[in-house]
Parts: sequence; C-alpha cells; structure tokens
Amino acid sequence: MTKADALPLSSPLRTRLRALAPLSGAEMQALAAAERDQRRWPARREMIAEGAPITQARAIVSGWACRQRILPDGRRQILDFLLPGDLIGVSPLSNPLAPATILAVTEVVTCALPAAAAGMPGLSHAYTVSAALTELYTLAQVTRLGRLSAQERLADWLLETRDRLALAGQTVGDNLPVPLTQELLADALGLTSVHVNRTLQSMRRDGLLAGRSGMFLLADRQRLEILAGYRSARVTADTEP
Repeated sequence: MTKADALPLSSPLRTRLRALAPLSGAEMQALAAAERDQRRWPARREMIAEGAPITQARAIVSGWACRQRILPDGRRQILDFLLPGDLIGVSPLSNPLAPATILAVTEVVTCALPAAAAGMPGLSHAYTVSAALTELYTLAQVTRLGRLSAQERLADWLLETRDRLALAGQTVGDNLPVPLTQELLADALGLTSVHVNRTLQSMRRDGLLAGRSGMFLLADRQRLEILAGYRSARVTADTEP
C-alpha cells in the first residue's frame, strides 16, 4: 500500500461519481480520503481471480484493467474494460464472488471505496447508477458480439468508451486515450488481430478515425454513430447518463 501525499482538486473517481449523482461536501471528502490509501498493480498482473471472494469494494484511480474469462483451450474473451473512475466489487450481497478474472492492462492504481453510510445518500445513489450503467454496458457487449459487423463493433465500442471516459473527465473533445494492443481489442470484440488491423485501416481511409500510438480521434463522430446505430447510455427517464 502507498499513501498519496497530495491529491488533485478532482480525480476521475470523484468526477465520475459526481456526474452520476449530486454529492455533498462530506461525501466528496470521504472519496478524497479513500483515494489517499492506494494500491498499485503492475501491467498484466491478475488483480482478482474468477470465483474469488471480493473482500472490499474498490475503485480505479488510474490505469486500465479488464474483466476476462479464459476457456479450457486457452482462448480468451474480454468481457469489458475497467476505466479510471470505475467501481469494482460493489454488490448488495454480503459475501460476493468475482464473476470474472480482473487483469491489469496497464499499471493500475486502485483505492478502497468508502461505504455509503447513513447520511450519505448521494454516494449510495451514485453506486446504484454506476451498477445500472455496468448492466447497460454488458447488454451492449452482448449485442456487439452477437449482431454487429466488424466495423460496427469497433465504432460502437469506441463511441461507448468515449462516453465512459468523458464521464470521468478523461477526454479532450473526440480524442480519447486507448492504451490497448490490437490483440486486446480483438479479444474484446470477438475478432482476430488481423481483422482488427484491417478494419482500423479501412475506417481511417474512410475518414472515420485518426490517430495512432494509444490515442484515437473520432474524426467523424456523427457518421460513426449512424454506422453503429449508437445511443448513449441512459438509466433513468429524467437524468443523464
């Protein structure tokens, strides 16, 4: 464990949760205090194994992780990526088990997540909205893998990732950091690395995407949205997201 000597005025975790629900000053202070007690995970390190007990809810302070399942023959399906500000292990169950293995894709920093104690309704609501969003992202992943073409899968995933990063203050316009290899993208999108490479090249030629080396520019977001039939995630009729 390491103690952060000083914290910025905001962070992906606080930015994201404050976007999901109004938070009081005390709730923001509780989050800031939790972020001082951090744990670092090297890239490619298993953070928790499928079926292992989740002893403490945590949040991603920085870095990218993924939830994955490995088949008996060694093939991998990446179920989703965990981004800065995302929550891990928030469950109404008293002794939850990890539904999938969590792997650090880059170096990852996590912190313990403060309990939504009495007098902290904002945190409780933010955790509930976050869980609802996770369910929506899971349904979107099922649809991507089951019905979309390679171009549609990439477009839909990039648009969703852009929205998720923006929620935590991690984008600049339509530029988004994506520290993933084509192999990781392939395992997330049910494609081969070669297919991902060819699809990315085609989308760049068509003026849909630009950028390289871990940074994507959604060069024509409107066309990407039409291509994928994309709609931003909403979990209630009267609030965003």
